[in-house]
Amino acid sequence: MLNRILKLAVCLLPAALIVGCATPKAPYDYTAFKAAKPRSIVVLPPLNNSPEVNAGNSFYAQVTYPLAEAGYYVLPVALVGETFKQNGLTSAADIHAVDARKLSEIFGADAAMYVTITNYGASYTVLNSVVVVTANAKLVDLKTGNLLWSGTASASNNEGGNSGGGGLVGALVAAAVKQIIASTTDASHPVAGVASSRLLSAGMPNGMLYGPRSENYLKP
Repeated sequence: MLNRILKLAVCLLPAALIVGCATPKAPYDYTAFKAAKPRSIVVLPPLNNSPEVNAGNSFYAQVTYPLAEAGYYVLPVALVGETFKQNGLTSAADIHAVDARKLSEIFGADAAMYVTITNYGASYTVLNSVVVVTANAKLVDLKTGNLLWSGTASASNNEGGNSGGGGLVGALVAAAVKQIIASTTDASHPVAGVASSRLLSAGMPNGMLYGPRSENYLKP
């Protein structure tokens, strides 16, 4: 019996070493970001790759706060959207294709934030209904067109897991209720706010740097 245990331990040792020696994620290279020192940001209407039509507006309405809190001047999204509309641009895809220098001429901002929504809305399983919002973003220097930063973030209304009782029937009823609520109200909107904060707030691992209006600006 002892020999069998020892053999099993020897077999599992390499796997344990691989897990224990897993390489941590490399820190983001902020060289271009620090050199550019952007002070003002124009956030373009998000490109919506999810099936939910309202995803772009929902996410767009919540992007200003985390960037302003990070210490940047952010052009009002209503003004930005109206400016594009007056120039005949209503599609996010067309707006994202506008040349960086042209954006600089129009808005006078130092950098532009391009956001793409990859997941937005509720998915129903037998025992649960989960709302998930995922988006990625990139910050581009409008003077040079250089990429300054990119990142991705996700949020869910089920991150705490299910701790309620009631057994199988209770779980089925709870899932059905959550699905009804999600389909009759915009349950994804507050989740989008969390995802937006995780994506665009400064001080997050490999996230945005603090801007010049923050007391943490240029601090290590």
